Amino acid sequence: MSEVLPVTSPALAARYRARFLEFPFPHVAEVAGRLPQGPSGIGTSAAHLARTLGRCGATPVRDELHCPPALRRDPVLERAVNDGLVEWAGQVGIFPGRLDVLREMNFGRLITLTYVDTDDYDRLLAVARMTLAWWTADDYYCDDASLGSVPALLGSRLAVAYTATDPVAMPDRYAADLDAAVDREPVLAAHRCAWRRLSRYTTPVQAERIRHEAATLFLGYEQEASWRHEDRLPSVWEYLLNRAVNSFRPNLAMIDAVAGYEVPGPEFADPRVRRVMNLAGTASVLVNDLYSMDKERSSPGLDFDLPAVIAAEEGCTHDEAVQRSIRIHNDLVHDYERESASLALTGSPALGRFLAGMWAWLGGNREWHATTARYGNQRSAG
Repeated sequence: MSEVLPVTSPALAARYRARFLEFPFPHVAEVAGRLPQGPSGIGTSAAHLARTLGRCGATPVRDELHCPPALRRDPVLERAVNDGLVEWAGQVGIFPGRLDVLREMNFGRLITLTYVDTDDYDRLLAVARMTLAWWTADDYYCDDASLGSVPALLGSRLAVAYTATDPVAMPDRYAADLDAAVDREPVLAAHRCAWRRLSRYTTPVQAERIRHEAATLFLGYEQEASWRHEDRLPSVWEYLLNRAVNSFRPNLAMIDAVAGYEVPGPEFADPRVRRVMNLAGTASVLVNDLYSMDKERSSPGLDFDLPAVIAAEEGCTHDEAVQRSIRIHNDLVHDYERESASLALTGSPALGRFLAGMWAWLGGNREWHATTARYGNQRSAG
């Protein structure tokens, strides 16, 4: 691949638009056809598309987020995935007595909005299960004391959760003890069950990528737990470092596996590809910060979100911190658009498809956060 080039010319923007139209996403042609034809470049085009979504968030300030639109809205498919996910959660024992709440959160919609490169129910349900398992570990082990989170136990719990996706080798008599421990703990059982289903759709290389990103995610959980143990807010740079690893990168790493293709190993490991994946991961989790902050501010304990740490460090108001957080998010997305556009033009077709998949993931992620009951952002999802 050649060096990353800035996307500043109408000609380069047009080439990327043509390349993007080659990808077999549902409704991509319709969305890409709305890109302006003038000399505004990829970044400005996406800003225009984001504005066409209208008001999506709980507060007007979130309309300023620079983000792609959601490329797919399929209520029938999202309902089917959500129903299958809630049924599975009941079977493995997570969220006991809260399955109605889980249903209202509509994680099935998150998955159908973000993985737009397939409409295969089994594949989407597999990734939904794995996503919910990771999310459940965050709720049960990190954030929610009412669900049993204890920062001092986090490392031990996450180590066992990781072995559910990367089994360890030990003598049979002790392996049986480990299996019994996993069976007794619904969060661990969910990880093991979800991984077994997901691994049906991954190559060995893809499985290892996903494990790596999951281990990195767990490292981010540990860092956040250390702040809770110390009862301190991190500095802004510390928090942004955490959000680079404690993000949706495991979900992004599954894009090609869910769609049934594989990005070549050397390309996936290329530092420039890793960089754009990190840009997308951090941007997507800052969307989570901005849509969940009202709920988090009303919860007991330390308030961990980017506006909170900016306000504490810079001595500004909450509204000013929100605006600064939005600018950080938007800068990340602009960088993603510029750098991924160049990589898509110079890399393999599989890489181009993967980069466009992340672009679509960003839009679906924002749309879900704007509408999920998890953060009280309900509006019409039609």
